[in-house]
Amino acid sequence: MAVRFSSQSDSYREFSNFSAFPVDCDGLQWPTTEHYYQAQKFDDPDLRAMIRNASQPLAAKTIADKHRARMRPDWDTVKDEVMYRAVRRKFELHAPLRALLLSTGDEAIVEAAPHDSYWGSGPDGSGQNRLGRIMERIRAELRAEAAASGNVQATDR
Repeated sequence: MAVRFSSQSDSYREFSNFSAFPVDCDGLQWPTTEHYYQAQKFDDPDLRAMIRNASQPLAAKTIADKHRARMRPDWDTVKDEVMYRAVRRKFELHAPLRALLLSTGDEAIVEAAPHDSYWGSGPDGSGQNRLGRIMERIRAELRAEAAASGNVQATDR
């Protein structure tokens, strides 16, 4: 059975990019992975700062959406790697969150996002679920790293 999550779900909501797990990326502290991801859409440092300082993740997304015409020309090429870096960092920094990810075993991880067919499951479940796949990749990497370091507990979940 797949592990399904969203920012509103009763379980695994911590996996959402809107969850309040700060990350340090590119030499700056970001309130959430959503703040970081949205800011990376732009080359303008002032716009990035405005997004980083947004009061909530939804506000960060709203600012980015408002300035869509100013997005980096290479955004579609780099967005998956940007997401990977942010999400990977979140799981590296927060041990309880990392343990929760590892506890999902080999289950598929699905962002239950009916309005997002790229990052999530989409309206009918046939979305690309890129965010869930990134988390599955990170889970496998964390397990392999734990096994290589001799930390068997982290791999036995």
